[in-house]
Amino acid sequence: MRLKNKVALITGGGTGIGLEIAKRYVEEGAYVYITGRRENKLKEAADMIGSNIGYVAADVTKKEDMLKVAEKIREEQGHVDIVMCNAGIGGYVSLTDIDEKEFYRVMGTNVLGTYYTAQACLPLMGEGTTFIMNTSVTVSLGLPDFSLYIAAKSAMKSFIHTWTSELRSRKIRVNAIAPGIIPTPAAGGELGRSPEEEKARQEYRSTLIPAGKVGNVLDVANAAVYLGSDESSYVNGVELLVDGGLAAIYPVKL
Repeated sequence: MRLKNKVALITGGGTGIGLEIAKRYVEEGAYVYITGRRENKLKEAADMIGSNIGYVAADVTKKEDMLKVAEKIREEQGHVDIVMCNAGIGGYVSLTDIDEKEFYRVMGTNVLGTYYTAQACLPLMGEGTTFIMNTSVTVSLGLPDFSLYIAAKSAMKSFIHTWTSELRSRKIRVNAIAPGIIPTPAAGGELGRSPEEEKARQEYRSTLIPAGKVGNVLDVANAAVYLGSDESSYVNGVELLVDGGLAAIYPVKL
């Protein structure tokens, strides 16, 4: 029970990586709140987990929504120990095709959403609490047609350093998990690949990774447990790569 008596918030917690983190956090003793835009997905997730789980339908790009989330946590728990800034979106868009709508869609969710989450939660956070960002191995890779997503994740990575400095007097830790290739149904669909195309792509990619396989959501969730627990109390201002060694040997053609 490595997270016993801790209260956690996970944005984008209804599916994929966020859902797996929520499951592991509850297994380790935390009470968890999940947010997302789709209430039906949040309810399905909460019903599956069963206990010690709450949810609030909220859009991270709307400050009033995140304040509503924080107020619910304050009323029910009084504080929050772990804030997992997981909500994120992206897609392959060439340099010549990026427009204002796509820019604000990606930057709004990944960057502004992270700001709004932090601003809403900080009044509930005390000494020894922690922010965890979900960044990406792609920040280290420079993939073509992915510049907007990588720019957004790079901005989030910068928060590790600036927020660690800004919050040092409050003894709030700030770290990040940078997932490598972690296939999820949502990710493949958002990138425009069919299930068959996604399977073939991941089989090829597994040959490039030193670990010999692509990752899975549990790999990321286990890292999130560590960074949220007291075991990592002296880990601050770092980005933990969960990528099977991919960034260490890049460049390779993904």
